[in-house]
Amino acid sequence: MKVVTFGELMLRLEPQGYYRFVQAGSFDATFGGAEANVSVSLANFGIDSVYVTKLPEHEIGQAAVNALRRYGVDTSYIVRGGDRIGIYFNEKGASQRPSKCIYDRAHSSIAESSNADFDWNGIFKDSSWFHITGVTPALGGSLPAICEEACSIAKMKGLTVSCDLNYRSKLWTREKAQEVMKKICKYVDVCIANEEDARDVFGIEADSTDIEHGKLNKKGYESVAKKLSEKCGFKKVAITLRTSVNANQNKWAALLYDAETGKAVYSPEYDMMIVDRLGGGDSFSAALIYSMLNSKTAQETVNFAAAAGCLKHSIEGDWNMVSVSEVERLSSGDISGRIQR
Repeated sequence: MKVVTFGELMLRLEPQGYYRFVQAGSFDATFGGAEANVSVSLANFGIDSVYVTKLPEHEIGQAAVNALRRYGVDTSYIVRGGDRIGIYFNEKGASQRPSKCIYDRAHSSIAESSNADFDWNGIFKDSSWFHITGVTPALGGSLPAICEEACSIAKMKGLTVSCDLNYRSKLWTREKAQEVMKKICKYVDVCIANEEDARDVFGIEADSTDIEHGKLNKKGYESVAKKLSEKCGFKKVAITLRTSVNANQNKWAALLYDAETGKAVYSPEYDMMIVDRLGGGDSFSAALIYSMLNSKTAQETVNFAAAAGCLKHSIEGDWNMVSVSEVERLSSGDISGRIQR
């Protein structure tokens, strides 16, 4: 089983602890990005994981490649060229102060890539799954066309195609997102979204839900999943359900909808004290892919995926440093967090 992901790998710069940008005298440097996060999680789960991107040939680009290799990700299809790596600055929120992300990714190597950079026929050889997110086409340039071509070839070759809608308001408008994503989504088998993505990308939202005030009508998202499936032809729709009490405390659950049966299953809901919020949805996506590749039942799949996403919130950095057995322990009901010795 080999899974290919495609997107932008970025340098993540962050003040230590809960310092604000304006207070920081130094920044911790790591790497991350939606699809890379999925790729690392899959490698940690023992899946052959291939990550495709374009990075500059200088030492920072090489450091990014090395970071992926450390966790066993196949980087052999990463294209080298261009002038810069995308950067994002992250400031951790606390209590009622939200986290903040500032992007510095214009004119990055991948943002200025072309269709000729990627040999999808070669990349997809012996692969069974292709995963992208809405973040990558949002970078503009040729990327919407590149993503559409990649999904088309993956579908033609019989791969399962998954897409996390992952709307980013700082990268594009809702109108542009809908225009581009409806072209890409016609090739997608498994759609992944959070509470807001379906509304922001396709104008579909749950009744009696007020995300800003922490009120989710979880049952209403069954209707959202059904409408998404009907609109785009998705076989399955997974939606993460986050209730924000404050920046440090969230409730987390998920549903998985099967278009063939018309039924949805729900995970347990977790009360989380957050160490690092970023990458939770990507960890969910990776665990969902892992579960489906291993033919888990719908209930087992959503339970495992929600547990993986929950655990990511306890880990610093973009990448989910957990094993299958750790996720299975949580998904089977061990929520105590008691020391293991």
